[in-house]
Amino acid sequence: MNELSKSESYAAAGVDITAGYRAVELMKSHIARTATPGVCSDIGGFGGLFEPDLSGMTRPVLVSGTDGVGTKLKLAFLMNRHDTVGIDCVAMCVNDIVCCGARPLFFLDYIACGKNVPEKIADIVKGVAEGCVQAGAALIGGETAEMPGFYPEDEYDLAGYATGIVDKSAIIDNRTMREGDVILALPSSGVHSNGFSLVRKVFDVEHTDLRAPVEALGGQSLGEALLTPTRIYVRPVLALAAQVPVRGISHITGGGFYENIPRSIPDGLGAEIEKKDVRVLPIFRLIAERGGICERDMFNTFNMGVGMSIVVPAADADRALDILRDNGEQPYRLGRIIRSDEKIVLR
Repeated sequence: MNELSKSESYAAAGVDITAGYRAVELMKSHIARTATPGVCSDIGGFGGLFEPDLSGMTRPVLVSGTDGVGTKLKLAFLMNRHDTVGIDCVAMCVNDIVCCGARPLFFLDYIACGKNVPEKIADIVKGVAEGCVQAGAALIGGETAEMPGFYPEDEYDLAGYATGIVDKSAIIDNRTMREGDVILALPSSGVHSNGFSLVRKVFDVEHTDLRAPVEALGGQSLGEALLTPTRIYVRPVLALAAQVPVRGISHITGGGFYENIPRSIPDGLGAEIEKKDVRVLPIFRLIAERGGICERDMFNTFNMGVGMSIVVPAADADRALDILRDNGEQPYRLGRIIRSDEKIVLR
């Protein structure tokens, strides 16, 4: 900690520089968990340095992604729990870049807050670090901005940025997708980190006991169910792509099935999915019931229990399911690719 760097005037304006130093000290042990062989700088410099291992690659391509946690943070504030939203932040970025076959290399976070409470900031970074460990990415830098008068003292925003790498010949795109290919589903853990503006409205979360057990959720509280972190699919997807031709991947985020599944499908083809085959999680049935939300709007807003869809050749579908199971997933057949002018047909 830099004992010389103190400003009474800045502190009087609401910014405590020494709290920032304290937060960095508290988060260092969490950051250390994410170290990978490519890291060649310590936290605290003006830039994070990373030397990628390019062995075995002929034309390495960098892939980047950025995202935040959105209004799910409001649940963290209400529950006073801050060690899981960092996982969401990492997941929203790395799950995107793995859709094209990229292996995450490193991650950076950005936390903006009304008041820097070092223990809270360290808890947030603890979650970021856990997400990085799950994704195999190094946390090589970040920024904590104390912004009094802009954010309420007990609130913050959280965003992040991931960089990954893939050999150009191994990039997953939809050019090889064919009619008859099989769509596989990787289950979600719940709402993940999308649609929370609607969720908060449906449950009126500011005036609801979020800690009370809910029978429809198997006795889990609403707050616990909604704060369940987004699943990170990097390791199973990369394991699959190394052994089976993967012809398209969609990360099911905001916009649900209707917006995200078509993003990995070329013109002239569409996804045919039977709604009865979707293993809808209880939290989504509860949202629909409490909010009086029609089925189409549910599928157009939420992941409905499917965090990621993967398209593989029909001949490789059974092998793909086995590989995903061997890597800790519970995949299932979701649908098939058909010749269609509609990008998605939900029956």
